[in-house]
Amino acid sequence: MDPDWNEVNRITFPVPLPNDFKHTATHPTAAHPHPHPHHGGLHQGVVGQGYGGPLPPPPGIGGGGGGVVGGVGVGGLQPATALAFDPQAELLWAGDWKGRVSSFANRELQRYTAFKIQTDPNDGPVQQFLFHDKGVIVLGRKGVHMAMRRGPALWNIRHEGMKDLRCMSFTSKGANEILVAGWQDTMFVVDVVKGEVTKQVPAPHHYKIMKRGRYICAATETGRIDIMNPTTFKVEKEWQAHQSYINDMDASGDYIVTCGGSYKQQGPGSSSRVPDPYVNVYDLRNMTSIQPMPFPPLAAYVRLHPRMLTTTIVSSQQGQMHVVDIMNPNTTNIRYAHLQASINLFEIAPSGRALVIADNDRNIALWGSPSDGIQFTNIGAPITFPEPEEPAPHVDWSVDTPLSSVGMPFYYGTMLFSAWPADIISDAGAPPPQVDPAILATLTKTEYGYYGRNKTGLRRNQIEDTRAAKASNKLQAPKFLSERARDGPMPESHVDQETLAQDAAESLKPEPPPIYGTLEIKYSRFGVDDFDFGFFNKTKYAGLENQIPNSYANSLLQVMNYTPLIRNMALQHVATSCVRDLCLLCELGFVFDMLQKAEGLTCHATNLFKTITGRSESQPLDLLEEDHHSHRVSSTTGGAGPGPAPHTRVQNLCRFLMDQTTIEYQSIQPISTALERTLLKLPDPPRPEELTSKLLTTSAVVKINCTNCRTETTRSGDVQVIDLIYPTPRPAVRNARAPRTTFSQVLKMGVEKEVHTKGWCGNCKRYQSLQLRKTIESVPAVLTINTAIVHGQQENRKLWATPGWLPEEIGVIVSGGQFFCYEGEDLRVHLQRGAHEITVYSLMGMVVNIEHPPPQKPHLVAMVNVAHSQPTAPAESNWHLFNDFSVRRVSSAEALTFNAAWKLPSVLMYQIKQANNKSNMEWKTRLDTSILYKDLSPQHLGEEERTYRLLEEETEKPGPGMIVGLDTEYVSLKDQEIQINSNGEKETLRPMWLALGRVSVIRTQGEREGEAFIDDWITIREPVHDYLTQYSGITPSDLDTRTSKHTLVTLKTAYRKIWTLLNLGVTFLGHGLRQDFRVMNIHVPKAQVIDTAVIYHLSAWRRVLSLSVLSRVVLKQTIQQGQHDSVEDALAALRLYRKYQEYVDAGLWEREIGQIYMRCKAIGFNAKFEGSGDSLMGGMGVKRTDTPPVGGGVGGSADGVAGPTTPVRKAAVLGTAGSVGAGLGGSGVGMGSGGFGSGSGGAFTPTKGGSTGSPRR
Repeated sequence: MDPDWNEVNRITFPVPLPNDFKHTATHPTAAHPHPHPHHGGLHQGVVGQGYGGPLPPPPGIGGGGGGVVGGVGVGGLQPATALAFDPQAELLWAGDWKGRVSSFANRELQRYTAFKIQTDPNDGPVQQFLFHDKGVIVLGRKGVHMAMRRGPALWNIRHEGMKDLRCMSFTSKGANEILVAGWQDTMFVVDVVKGEVTKQVPAPHHYKIMKRGRYICAATETGRIDIMNPTTFKVEKEWQAHQSYINDMDASGDYIVTCGGSYKQQGPGSSSRVPDPYVNVYDLRNMTSIQPMPFPPLAAYVRLHPRMLTTTIVSSQQGQMHVVDIMNPNTTNIRYAHLQASINLFEIAPSGRALVIADNDRNIALWGSPSDGIQFTNIGAPITFPEPEEPAPHVDWSVDTPLSSVGMPFYYGTMLFSAWPADIISDAGAPPPQVDPAILATLTKTEYGYYGRNKTGLRRNQIEDTRAAKASNKLQAPKFLSERARDGPMPESHVDQETLAQDAAESLKPEPPPIYGTLEIKYSRFGVDDFDFGFFNKTKYAGLENQIPNSYANSLLQVMNYTPLIRNMALQHVATSCVRDLCLLCELGFVFDMLQKAEGLTCHATNLFKTITGRSESQPLDLLEEDHHSHRVSSTTGGAGPGPAPHTRVQNLCRFLMDQTTIEYQSIQPISTALERTLLKLPDPPRPEELTSKLLTTSAVVKINCTNCRTETTRSGDVQVIDLIYPTPRPAVRNARAPRTTFSQVLKMGVEKEVHTKGWCGNCKRYQSLQLRKTIESVPAVLTINTAIVHGQQENRKLWATPGWLPEEIGVIVSGGQFFCYEGEDLRVHLQRGAHEITVYSLMGMVVNIEHPPPQKPHLVAMVNVAHSQPTAPAESNWHLFNDFSVRRVSSAEALTFNAAWKLPSVLMYQIKQANNKSNMEWKTRLDTSILYKDLSPQHLGEEERTYRLLEEETEKPGPGMIVGLDTEYVSLKDQEIQINSNGEKETLRPMWLALGRVSVIRTQGEREGEAFIDDWITIREPVHDYLTQYSGITPSDLDTRTSKHTLVTLKTAYRKIWTLLNLGVTFLGHGLRQDFRVMNIHVPKAQVIDTAVIYHLSAWRRVLSLSVLSRVVLKQTIQQGQHDSVEDALAALRLYRKYQEYVDAGLWEREIGQIYMRCKAIGFNAKFEGSGDSLMGGMGVKRTDTPPVGGGVGGSADGVAGPTTPVRKAAVLGTAGSVGAGLGGSGVGMGSGGFGSGSGGAFTPTKGGSTGSPRR
């Protein structure tokens, strides 16, 4: 109740009618034939004689539930006997002592309708109102009446057993059935739709008030409340709320509140009763009374706030009102109603923004906050007022008046064109086909016209349907980088890359627009590196490739990456000495670090997906996707792939990752917990178990009750992921409107998870019906939520499609074992009041399921508010759509608007608001480096057999400024797949899949320059298709633990060594490192890369020089004789770099690089060329030869493509004259056929006249 709440309107009710003054001071009834001897005030002994019961209420208190209390009012008129706000329209309903009903509209209380519920005014007063979609249900003393809100009656029930009705309530069937009771021995069950009595039930007691909460709560005349089952109407529990009587009661959700009185003297024999100075509270969940709320002015009326679940408004008869919280009864907000007479009735509106008070002087006062707006309902149906009759126009009749001025029906002899059916209308001609300007630019002009390659997507001589709308939900693939370099810059994309408009226009479309379409990577003869990822991402946030199996997890990884607390957990763990194989938390840390370093470049999570595949739990949980190639084919042809739908699979994966994160985070003490200690107020150092409990775990205790023997058992109910539970759909009723359900209510149901199920009862020794209830102890800093939307449940899908249904912020209170959630206006009010310690959560991001029309399959995207993960908080939300490698900014409205037909969330992540924009970078300065100094070679390997010497920990500490040489060798897990298209050209369906087989790192300075300190051979779990021995030097025995003579390590161990060097600031030197890093699945910033393939490149030439050719021409050395050796290749790259430095220091580089190309051309760019070639600078007469095809090699070629790597879209020149060490991350080096990209566009320029193989070979 805001401070400016006050009386805003007042009316008189009932208005006196002529028949109301036949008895000035009395009003006889059948039960009480004697007249009232008093008027106005209430007096002991005669109070309630108007329409009271056998036991009169105490002095100063009116009888609750509807009976007229007090005197006859002014001038012999009784005050209102019943008041109620309509929950579905802006109406206030009032009833009087003669069975007359009136309604008043809006805050002006404008008279709307009026009707009678009985023909005999002596049948008693109006007792109570209930509301249905079709109208209002009115309870009289001897019958029940239902009428439309406009007044016409729908039905009226009178029964011989209805003698003294007092109260009614809805049953378990919702608004379609009511239970009617009173001060009589029989209760009646009434079908509201049919308007008939369906059952008579014996009444355990006489009842005066009924309220419907979790159960039907009925107040008796002796101060007791019966808690009845809403289905069987049996009393489940009895509660003696007050010693003598109950004057008023309310029930909602989990609570009952009552006010009443006790005997002045001890014992029920006393006839003197006084009101109690407190309000009693009962908890329906635990079936026990809790601490009463004190009310010294003597409580007369009480109501639970309809929107604040634990807030009550208590009033005395004199008009003093207290706003009290059940959980904190000692804090109150006091208001006074200045009345001339005592309060007779008291009600609060369903919206919580208005209340009404009726007094014994026939005044009805409306209270509310003028600044906040007086509103009875949250979303009220429009009120239909009668239209005023327009007077007929006056016609002056005369002899000259035409008869047509009167107006006559107009009949047509023929059908109008506007009435013709649409299917018989056709176009006279079709518009001509339009040629794409991008295609016209590539055509060659001749005398007879233009000709060129067919790029329209149509076959030769195929007619184009120009009338059909070319609507597509796929983003069209851009040109390859090599095509852009050859054909020139392409026109701007048809897909707008800027921020969407500030509305949800895209999400409101009937089908998914292109930005939500399925993306597919195209492969040229240069492999995946030729694909223009930059076309799809103009932001600084990295996307993820989707051509890898299990890439459905991309969206979940993006949401987790931009949740600071989860990212911090992974990074603080991965910086430890953890070498546990298949550790998912380590792999998550590697991925998060890679995405952060990429700065908008596209990455991939191959190593993480391999780890998930290697876990034994993956198969039973259905976490593994089928082969990517078959998956892609089915996505376009409509084939139904095995396994669950993507949204179900990602929810299973989310649960699995959160569980494993909790377990693995506890396995080793994290590097730093400074951020968690500050946010969560934990001791130093906190235990890992305590950290995970506070960060990820919803702690709860599950109480299991057997409905047969009432035995209660408990077990732990801790969960890391919450599954939402939706309210049960009610039976459809014509013209009915479903009750409003909020996200907070659904979340509360999911957290508390009260369910009924079949299970084994140890006491009964048999399977019984069990009731499971959760008692919530604490909630974590990160709330991970699975939406659990079932495809067939349209009601749940419509909830999400409601505008503004998902809040960006929620407030959570855990008190008394219960979970309370607030949003919107309720959250604002709670924060202003500050009565409870409320935790505010921000929505970090969500995984969204996009359902395409057949034949396409659904896929997943991520909506992320990156503003919460930035170092400083921006002024507004910054939502981005991550559709695999397509990243774009969208408006908040677009992000939070869903479509029941095709766009629904699958996973939500909320994080405590105080953790937003917080990060802990201590892991970088406290990084564990022990793995660099551990000797992992087998014991039988002698010192002379080792190919490396470990770093000296004291004298060779890696750090910024240190340069190391790097080279790797690969094996092939899967061969490439190609097809011949309709134009007779080769198309790559899937590139060769490469895996790391060997990694070598050498020193580049000091006495041991050129000596390796890492030379690891990798154990590979997957079946190897081809060891590529000719190019990699690896044989099957080298990677077999039983026969290998080398240092065999896991992929994670080798990766961790390179990752540690990277984060220590080391600069990597090598030739064609882009491919090495891609296969290794690591991203190295360009400032930490020196690539001799880029240094020794001349932009005027469309060729990248291989390592073997450069070694022969520049170093006069021959390498790669026989099998390849990564240590030898790394040493050759180091020598090339030293030679480059010599040229630069001498000022000869600009001249020398041109001569190097001429000498390479003279030998046909072939390191095995017979002869010197120095005299053939022009290359005349030299026979061109090709290096071995990269289809069987490791670097990519015209026929072979590299496996999953990290592509880049920005080009940078590394190690140019005067500047060495520009990075690899944005370089334009192309693998195979001499492809190379440089300049801002990173374009590829194919070589004319044959291939040259990989530049690093």
